[in-house]
Amino acid sequence: MDNLKKLTAEQIEENIKSVEIWSLKDEKLYREFKFSTFIQAFSFMTSVAIQAEKLNHHPEWFNVYNTVRVYLTTHEAGGITDKDFKLAQLINEIYQV
Repeated sequence: MDNLKKLTAEQIEENIKSVEIWSLKDEKLYREFKFSTFIQAFSFMTSVAIQAEKLNHHPEWFNVYNTVRVYLTTHEAGGITDKDFKLAQLINEIYQV
């Protein structure tokens, strides 16, 4: 599968422009999301979990009260792949709702 091929640093830099606000942290795609309440943060995580399961691609994430930190990488490929950018875009769309 092409979407499991680890991207080069140049490909990552080019693709990161397509996913607003995401950055590189610890060699993973990273973004922090803030909400007004814990319930909103948890609802967001639930919505993301449903889509992640459909893609069979699951984020590394951390939640403290109203903040959700998300890291994306494809462990099978040993780094960032197209699959991570696809999930990042879906997460952005969920956050916009």
